[in-house]
Amino acid sequence: MKRIFKIINNMVTTLLFIFLILMIGVVISIRASGEGGPEFLGYQFKTVLSGSMEPDILTGSVIAIKPVDEADSFQKGDVITYRTEDNTLVTHRIVEVKNEGKQYITQGDNNDDPDAQPVLRQNIVGTYTGLMIPYLGYATHFANTREGSALLLILPGLVLISYACYTIWDAMRQIENSA
Repeated sequence: MKRIFKIINNMVTTLLFIFLILMIGVVISIRASGEGGPEFLGYQFKTVLSGSMEPDILTGSVIAIKPVDEADSFQKGDVITYRTEDNTLVTHRIVEVKNEGKQYITQGDNNDDPDAQPVLRQNIVGTYTGLMIPYLGYATHFANTREGSALLLILPGLVLISYACYTIWDAMRQIENSA
């Protein structure tokens, strides 16, 4: 029975330590990525904070976009992520191509009207790949705040320290009982 308890104890300690290291990695990745967002295998991950593309892209989701280069061309029906004049990122569907692909008229799937301003080719950041992770965006958005970063770093550490204290207390209790 003691052997099983020791194995479980070691597994829990290892899992808590791995979780702490992963949370540190996530927080550092989100903070270090800055404006571009976290990148993995050539894809950028963006948080969706509005419902303009529902039901295909849910509010609070994280989506993967493939960054574009100068040679990429776009057509009606493509879902693109672009930067607006006020430096906001928007993901909408192209509903019309103008000026031989130099301008695009976009619209959110859940919006009644097209966007007021055409999107210039140079403002397009990436194309939506179809990969969406629902609700993860709420967590990443929170993790990007000062409070969220602190919580994701401190909470796993406190849990690990608490568990270590419990393990030490239990070991001391067992030593006292056997003496």
